[in-house]
Amino acid sequence: NTMKVGAVADLRRIKNAIGVARKVMQHTRHTFLVGESATMFAESMGFPSEDLTTQKSLSIYLKWLNQNCQPNFWKNVTPDASKSCGPYKQTEDFSREEKNILEKTVHVHNHDTIGMIVIGQNGSIAAGTSTNGAIHKIQGRVGDSPIAGAGAYADSTAGAAAATGDAEGRPQAAKHALLHLVHASALAFYLLCSWGALGDCGGCDYQAVEYMRTGMEPTEACQKVISRIQKYVPFFFGAVICANTSGSYGAACNKVPGFTQFHFMASNPTLRQPSEQIVDCI
Repeated sequence: NTMKVGAVADLRRIKNAIGVARKVMQHTRHTFLVGESATMFAESMGFPSEDLTTQKSLSIYLKWLNQNCQPNFWKNVTPDASKSCGPYKQTEDFSREEKNILEKTVHVHNHDTIGMIVIGQNGSIAAGTSTNGAIHKIQGRVGDSPIAGAGAYADSTAGAAAATGDAEGRPQAAKHALLHLVHASALAFYLLCSWGALGDCGGCDYQAVEYMRTGMEPTEACQKVISRIQKYVPFFFGAVICANTSGSYGAACNKVPGFTQFHFMASNPTLRQPSEQIVDCI
């Protein structure tokens, strides 16, 4: 109902990123804090600073280094980013179109975005997302998860949407989702993804909500968002899920090799446990 926003990006050493984003919304007149300043803000709000490195993440990083930093997100640089770890400099002539390696860089196992949409008993709606982003991303990269209208969007007069996906230029996608009815007239939508944030969703969640505002059903709104992006990036890896103010929900995904269906869970007070829902990608 308030349309308030709080977000953080490039947050270091703080585990509860979504909690920090909420504090930005509750305790500042800003909407978005980034980098070391966001970490300092988190510490001032009582969030512990800690080393988030694990043995698994360290092992993945060392393996990546031993493979000449492959894959990565650099292009039009010297030395050749497909063969070297750098450091890189821009090439004198980068008119040659380099092969897009994102198709092999991004898949369902190397992202960890979590999104959540809640429609309360009184009809108010809130949404949020949190992610570590794309694995081996360039330092300083900010995806669309923290960007209102791209990572998630909610408007109590129309509905809400959340998405995640592969990389810049594609809509976000979701691997798994959980919808939970917290009250007979309330819908809590929980989107749990094993993928990371997509850099430039281009307001796909906002657009989905606006489609629902016109009376479009959630499934159709999701499909229309996917179809619009297909015109520009046919082979993007992603999906979007939508819920309207009445509690109806739907999802859509883009069909690519290895990703032909979208799984999510639905639950309400009449169900003893969440039930899995599956949609075929388009």
